Order: sequence, then C-alpha cells, then structure tokens
Amino acid sequence: MGTTIRPELSEKNPYWLEKHRYYELKHFCLQYPIWKKAYSSLDGLATRPSNLSIFVSGNILGDPTARCAIAKVFYSERLNMIKGVAEETDPTLADYILKAVTEGWSYDVLKARLGIPCCKDVYYDLYRRFFWLLSKERK
Repeated sequence: MGTTIRPELSEKNPYWLEKHRYYELKHFCLQYPIWKKAYSSLDGLATRPSNLSIFVSGNILGDPTARCAIAKVFYSERLNMIKGVAEETDPTLADYILKAVTEGWSYDVLKARLGIPCCKDVYYDLYRRFFWLLSKERK
C-alpha cells in the first residue's frame, strides 16, 4: 500500500497550508499534462486544431492567430510556473517533484522507477515545500 500524504499538517509546520488550499493547488498541478498537450497542439500556422474553442474559452471574435497566441501564453505561463516552483524547491530533485505533482507519483513509485536519490522524509518535506511555494506564487 502506498503512502498518501496527509492533506493537512500541523499549523506549527513551516509549510502548513489549509487543507482545501492544498487540494486546490494539487488539482491545479494535475492539469499540467492537459495544458502541455493543449500547448503543443497550438503550434500556430503549421497546424490548427479542428476546434479552437476547446482550448480557448470566451466569445472572442476576430483573428484566430491572435486567439491561438493568447492560448499559448495562457498555457505557457502555467507550465512555466509549475516548472519554476519545482526548480526553486530543489534544483537537484526538481524533475522528481515535477513527476510527483503533475502525475500523482508517490515516493515509492519514484524510488522504484526512477531511483530518486533521497530518503522519504527529505522528499515529503520538499513536496510540502513545493506546494507552499506554489501557494505564494499563485496568490
């Protein structure tokens, strides 16, 4: 049975977040693969998605190239935010943290598949730090 991180820590913990804020940030990160796919499908004039309205919300009339560019900026900002916070959390373990927060991988899976070079306590401390930093970044 895998370890699941508790959604709420002691308020004395330096990385304490309110339970629902943690879940909000966690679900924000789990959208990363969706954003990555949408970003790559919006490659400008080379190929246009069959239905741009899937990726861009709102009633924007006019230039489809501009809508495509706006959507790319939207996705790029979110992708870069998550990558940047993972790097800020720990440059050495950023790739492992990114896998964990965007694909839901536990420490045990990271250890078995990728050989994460740290112990469980260090990893989960960094995992909590990631969400704490993301909360500050995403005010």
